[in-house]
Amino acid sequence: MEPAFPVYTAQWASPLGALTLACDGEGLCGLWLAGQKYFARGMPPMAPDPSRPALIQAQAWLASYFAGEQPSLEQLPLAPRGSAFQKQVWRLLCAIPYGETRSYGHIAREMAALLGRDSMSAQAVGGAVGRNPISILIPCHRVVGSNGSLTGYAGGIDKKRWLLEWERRAL
Repeated sequence: MEPAFPVYTAQWASPLGALTLACDGEGLCGLWLAGQKYFARGMPPMAPDPSRPALIQAQAWLASYFAGEQPSLEQLPLAPRGSAFQKQVWRLLCAIPYGETRSYGHIAREMAALLGRDSMSAQAVGGAVGRNPISILIPCHRVVGSNGSLTGYAGGIDKKRWLLEWERRAL
């Protein structure tokens, strides 16, 4: 059951602009770029409190990432809110290696295998990818169209391009 109490927020200045981070008191449940589609959708009331450990940890992770390092997600208490299907898609996104991409179709095939199905709709996967509430850390920017095109990013295609180029340069 998702907690109904307020989530706590912090702002962080990134090379992409202001980021809003949110935690439920224990785990990070949101990270959005300024103006991002689905910003804080479905979240209970938010209260600024940058002293929360999950927010401090996420800011340290972001500082490392934007310094060109490849910080591990394992050190972060992630708590994204979504359906069981969405959460499974987001776990698959976390397995995409730094600086690499996967297509929506590739992830759909992985989901089909996990669910014991013959096939899975790339559009269904795309819907889950697009509603990822923890941008950058859950790397939805690493998902591309079947021909490698940069399609769909709630933070904007320009930000997706920037993140992918940043990761490739840092390798």
